[in-house]
Amino acid sequence: MAPPLAAPRFHATLPRGLLLRPRKPLPSWRRAARPDDQDLYVDDDIGDGFSFSGGKYAEAEGPSKADEWFAQGRMVKAHALYGNKEKAKDPFFGLTMGSGSQSSGDVFNWFCVEAGSSSNPTVLLIHGFPSQAYSYRNVLPVLSDKYRSIAFDWLGFGFSDKPQPKYGFDYTLDEYTSALESLIDAVAPDKLSIVVQGYFAPIVVKYAKDHQDKLNHLILVNPPITDKHAKLPSTLACFSNFLLGEVFSQDPLRASDKALTSSGPYMMKEEDATVYRRPYLVSGASGFALNAITRAMGKDLKAYIESMRSILSSDSWNTKTTICWGLRDRWLTYDGVEDFCDGLKHSIVQLPMAGHHAQDDRGEELGNIIKRILRG
Repeated sequence: MAPPLAAPRFHATLPRGLLLRPRKPLPSWRRAARPDDQDLYVDDDIGDGFSFSGGKYAEAEGPSKADEWFAQGRMVKAHALYGNKEKAKDPFFGLTMGSGSQSSGDVFNWFCVEAGSSSNPTVLLIHGFPSQAYSYRNVLPVLSDKYRSIAFDWLGFGFSDKPQPKYGFDYTLDEYTSALESLIDAVAPDKLSIVVQGYFAPIVVKYAKDHQDKLNHLILVNPPITDKHAKLPSTLACFSNFLLGEVFSQDPLRASDKALTSSGPYMMKEEDATVYRRPYLVSGASGFALNAITRAMGKDLKAYIESMRSILSSDSWNTKTTICWGLRDRWLTYDGVEDFCDGLKHSIVQLPMAGHHAQDDRGEELGNIIKRILRG
């Protein structure tokens, strides 16, 4: 593994007097949800009770959890960008955008974090939408004694490149499929197992269909797999709304905190929330990417889910496949998942206390489940 990168220093642009505040007082259970309290914070009501009007949070001085996470990783070049490398322009005013929205070169940079010996079997950990590789922070150390585990940020997320749509990458599902192939060729040229969570699962299955010879095992964590799953939840669908979506996708609180915490019963620690907010605080590129991928999901997700169901049900599908399901998922219902797997060779493992982002909610538990699955 390459030596870790030096962590970049980021500073929010707003003065501290302009920090956003919740519109109503914090509920008692949330007031107790501080980084020095218990590890998990449970809320059995729908949503997190917050509404934000836009803007940015200023960050505290000194090293942050985001800096520490970045220092653990490295950049991997994969997937050539298309086009003539023209400078990206603002879609509304036609002004040249900042470096965060520009393609960095001929090949995209992907942020990857790796744990475990390179001599061990490889496990690729793929985050869902709209998350980051950081969601696997508690899974990586569990796997590291027996496996070489790699988590990465998709293009448009976390610390990976986020070019403005139409300037090298358009964030379509087809593009993500071909981009995944390029990344896997770069980080895992030999056989591997793949764990993928959430709405990117159909993309991974489409890739896997033509590369079964490379796969030891495929683990799908809360994938959209039934007809009821083809519609994005309102928390995500709002990012595709004309104009309103452009505003929401630039709000770090709505794009990170509200989107992630509405998917299950657990609240993030503040130090973890700062990592998810970071991309939205330092550049508008993350918001434009979020907007673009949400529109692509709204357009093509149903067809991709139907394709995934067909692939996993096909007689030609020979890859060992396991579905892990956090039963407290507020975005995707468990109804119909067992019915789909009946008669197929796919196994189901339930995580009763996890929500949609099971690796965030119960990372150590999921890590141990993955180890048991891979050991057969």
